[in-house]
Amino acid sequence: MFKKGSLLREIPVIVVTALIASLIIKSFLIQFFFIPSGSMENTLQIGDRIGVNKLGALFSEIKRGEVVVFRDPDLWLGTPAEEPGSKVTKVIRSGLITVGVLPDPAKQYLIKRVIGVGGDNVICCNKSGQLEVNGQAITEPYIFPGNAASDSNFNVKVPKGFIWVMGDHRAASADSRFHTDDVNQGMVPLSKVVGRAIIKVWPISNFGTLPAGKSLQQVPIKKGP
Repeated sequence: MFKKGSLLREIPVIVVTALIASLIIKSFLIQFFFIPSGSMENTLQIGDRIGVNKLGALFSEIKRGEVVVFRDPDLWLGTPAEEPGSKVTKVIRSGLITVGVLPDPAKQYLIKRVIGVGGDNVICCNKSGQLEVNGQAITEPYIFPGNAASDSNFNVKVPKGFIWVMGDHRAASADSRFHTDDVNQGMVPLSKVVGRAIIKVWPISNFGTLPAGKSLQQVPIKKGP
């Protein structure tokens, strides 16, 4: 049996160890975010909590069809607004997010689906109203009901080290299509990718994995600059 004094001395050690373990997990393995907008509906709903695999993004290539979280590449979200609350509240909240106790509110992060990777030629839309990647028409069952593949036409070549991304709710997603005049011409540098969104953890009713788009993954990888 533990003596009272011994137990009291053990509690801070246990808490600190748990926080360190949480920080390591968040830094290198998995990070949790919640979804602040409807740009990925119906795949992800506003308020969903997701787990993002960070390790995989470090040691394997990002693939077409995967859902990824990435840091704002070129002020897509504009200048971040000041968070409400006192300085003390902000510090506490930031600390809890840093160690992984609270999910990241994703203020300066975005989540989209990878449509094109380095070397790909992505076109929209063909005569059937579909996306084409490297000349192959893409079937997209994840698109929000009633949405077109895109309301604007484009023809882009994705350079090595970048990805072209789009939200599943095409009519409500300011994605790569809307930033072709930026420095990176709508492309997201792989260095900005945090990781793959692999699972919905909350609410329980939405719990499940986030599979990649099969039609996109079936397009042969095209090597290019």
